[in-house]
Amino acid sequence: MPNANRGSVGFQSSEFEQKYDRPSKSQLKREMTALQKLGEILVEAPRDRVRKVPLPDDVLEAILECQHISSHEGRRRQLQYVGKKMRSLDASEIAAIQQVVDSWRGASKSEAAALHAIERQRDRLMADDGALTELRGRHPDIDIQHLRTLIRNARKEQTENKPPKAYREIFQILKSLEAAGSATYSQDDHEENENAS
Repeated sequence: MPNANRGSVGFQSSEFEQKYDRPSKSQLKREMTALQKLGEILVEAPRDRVRKVPLPDDVLEAILECQHISSHEGRRRQLQYVGKKMRSLDASEIAAIQQVVDSWRGASKSEAAALHAIERQRDRLMADDGALTELRGRHPDIDIQHLRTLIRNARKEQTENKPPKAYREIFQILKSLEAAGSATYSQDDHEENENAS
């Protein structure tokens, strides 16, 4: 049964509520978990990528050390240590690290898209002889005879259900042509920028 006199003593119950000007425990835990995950992403990344991230030396050393550890328990403890080191960073450092990690995801997507484009080009070469002429128009220095032989061998491999050795070699040639072409384009862009300034 409710007390009828309650609240009639001359004070409001909100007077005794504490005012907090700091984050809640739950918020702090979420932030710690996010930093731990960021540390795990860095540990799983290739060493050359990690070295390009703007990290303080002690954090970088902890991450590289964790990459060497193969023992499950030792790795787990080192990951906890990496998380502790990550929590010692200020917000601007964390934002810079997060920006680099986010750019990796974008780079991975663009790399995958480029590889899919090369696969489509290879499939066009396999299906249409005119695609080889187009390719030669874009890359006049290509060894057309060698590529023609590879296409013929790859078609034979497909009909006879043999391992796709020539098919894979065509992909590697197209990939190297694409890499050489993008290097040429970036060099041309660099020269245009220098001439403009």
